[in-house]
Amino acid sequence: MDMDIDENSTAKGNERRTKLIMVILVGAPGSGKSTFCELVMASSSRPWVRICQDTIGNGKSGTKAQCLKSAASALNDGKSVFVDRCNLEIEQRSEFVKLGSSLVDVHAVVLDLPAQLCISRSVKRTGHEGNLSGGKAAAVVNKMLQKKELPNLNEGFKRITFCHSETDVQSAIDTYKSLGLHDALPDGCFGQKNADKKVQLGIMRFLKKAENPAKTCSNANTNKDFPSSQTTQEKKESSCTMLSNVNKESEKGENPGVGSLENNISGSDPPTLAFPSISTSDFKFSHEKAAEIIVEMVEEFMDKLGNARLVMVDLSHGSKILSLVKAKAAKKNICSTKFFTFVGDITKLKSDGGLHCNVIANAANWRLKPGGGGVNAAIFSAAGPSLEEATKQQAKSLRPGNVVAVQLPSTSPLFNREGVTHVIHVLGPNMNPQRPNYLNNDYDEGCKLLRDAYSSLFQAFISIVKDEFKSAKGIDERLGSAPSESRKHSEDTHHKFKRAELQIPERSKKWKGTQESAEALNQNNNKISHKMSKHWGSWAQALYNTAMYPERHANIVLETSDDVVVLNDIYPKARKHLLIVARYEGLDQLADVHKEHLPLLKTMHAVGMKWIDKFIHDDASLVFRLGYHSAPSMRQLHLHVISQDFDSSHLKNKKHWNSFNTDFFRDSVDVIDEVSSHGKAIIKDDESLMSMEFRCNRCRSAHPNLPKLKTHISKCQSPFPSTLLEGGRLVNASGNSRNFLS
Repeated sequence: MDMDIDENSTAKGNERRTKLIMVILVGAPGSGKSTFCELVMASSSRPWVRICQDTIGNGKSGTKAQCLKSAASALNDGKSVFVDRCNLEIEQRSEFVKLGSSLVDVHAVVLDLPAQLCISRSVKRTGHEGNLSGGKAAAVVNKMLQKKELPNLNEGFKRITFCHSETDVQSAIDTYKSLGLHDALPDGCFGQKNADKKVQLGIMRFLKKAENPAKTCSNANTNKDFPSSQTTQEKKESSCTMLSNVNKESEKGENPGVGSLENNISGSDPPTLAFPSISTSDFKFSHEKAAEIIVEMVEEFMDKLGNARLVMVDLSHGSKILSLVKAKAAKKNICSTKFFTFVGDITKLKSDGGLHCNVIANAANWRLKPGGGGVNAAIFSAAGPSLEEATKQQAKSLRPGNVVAVQLPSTSPLFNREGVTHVIHVLGPNMNPQRPNYLNNDYDEGCKLLRDAYSSLFQAFISIVKDEFKSAKGIDERLGSAPSESRKHSEDTHHKFKRAELQIPERSKKWKGTQESAEALNQNNNKISHKMSKHWGSWAQALYNTAMYPERHANIVLETSDDVVVLNDIYPKARKHLLIVARYEGLDQLADVHKEHLPLLKTMHAVGMKWIDKFIHDDASLVFRLGYHSAPSMRQLHLHVISQDFDSSHLKNKKHWNSFNTDFFRDSVDVIDEVSSHGKAIIKDDESLMSMEFRCNRCRSAHPNLPKLKTHISKCQSPFPSTLLEGGRLVNASGNSRNFLS
């Protein structure tokens, strides 16, 4: 079935600066295709259309032909497209791929998650668009996966992203969410794990059994880090090249199969520290002496790294310090997958070069301030003002040879875009008479300080990894053991070093409940600070992101102030269903609330009341409750303002109903009273509340299923229970609850 895309129509009369994108999602039921679309579309500035075969026929299941027609129509309208079908076989994808043109790039995002996870999700879910659940779902998933044909570029795709874990999926979501109207993504195949491909000649030595474990790398690391080959042209087009493997000869094709890390780094990379030279630019330290010390300190820390990696970064392919370090490291036979050099912008290593570094080092100034140009200015700029504020909480200044490790707040663009969780500020020795702490060419003192600086830097990185991943099985032993011991653990624990494990949200120091642990890093007691919180899955971050960046979500935000944002619930459970979301760090849920937050709670309640007034002015029959879920599924404290009709197609199951009509739902007036009197709210998070029978929210009569309950409540005129009628828990046109805050 061929369909032509009208170039004139697509361009809409304007010369397009970039192409439209059609993303063909590939994955079994339960792999998260629909969620992927929803999360991208909720915050992307690029106009997207989701084509789903389960709903293409006026909300009901349709045909592939209908999907093709709708996709072509959306592209002609100048909109990018998500094709939300399983698309697990080449034949199922081929006609969609043909919609690609000079104006439309066709991408594939492969959600190749474990079958057990897909089956578990499919079996448990209710209200699925395609009515696929229970035992039927398990059988369908198994059958589809037996016929799975993973896509390749030869089918006509410009770009393929393979996701083997939920962390990989979140990374892909972030990539597409960040695409502006005129942005494009690099072509190629990313994150593929395919053991059937020919081994790259340039890494054969790593695939052999190591004769000297102190100098070589394990098979497990190599297979994961170098999964695919790369053409000479792809290497030339790559902006970031791994210099430990690629030189002028390889660019000419004399060393095939080794090139840009875009295709060589897997989606489950080990913890990685990226660091610049900290002494040879403005500080005018001898490149030769600096290179010797860098390699010396790297070699000293090799046995302490376990599965972690060190990467030295510079912007220039002609970097003298990188060339010297690479040559000296080669002479010492330092493992080139645990330490290598890399050309690129240290603030864009993942987005531009495909290299995920969860920790980066900053060649800081002694004031720990932005500015001054170079790496320091670039990192502070990329991380946003939150880095400067977090740094101030750690230290006011820095002495040469020392470090300050700072956990990036999850509001930082560097955290969200690049997955960087920590920045380690480090100050090296200075041989520039125009800069502070001038050593007057005293290289004895200078070399000592430089050794101290790199030693503190690498130790800080190891401390971060140990602390962040202490829950992973065997992690402490692996990081403290020789490579020969860590090798036996690398295969079964490598997956535990994923970015999702690093996403521990920052808690503001001004709120109670913050838990911090600090570890001394050097003689000056510079500290690493670690905040602990409940782990929130990638999909649960949407409210947090909206609250912290309302300007990015102007299309859904109804009101913004310094304290709150107001928006409609994306899946409303009643005719009117608002969320009043707090804009405070560290308030993830009701359990985080303490007495000092009482003014905020009252503000949220007042804002909810203001919106209720608007709704009741338009429809006096409406009755509202304001309250919090005891254990919310979405991160960031939010108040539900919900009408009591519960007339919504999104109200689909017992959990939906009981989360608003049992003690699990804590009325705002009660929460304010409890926090005022006792300093905290009562949390009623009993799982049995979610499995209670369906009962009418008015007369409390029981019903066997949700359809019968909905039929009943649409007609029930009984008064609400006395417990709700007291204390201003219900708000209606008569003015009940309006004087609560006075």
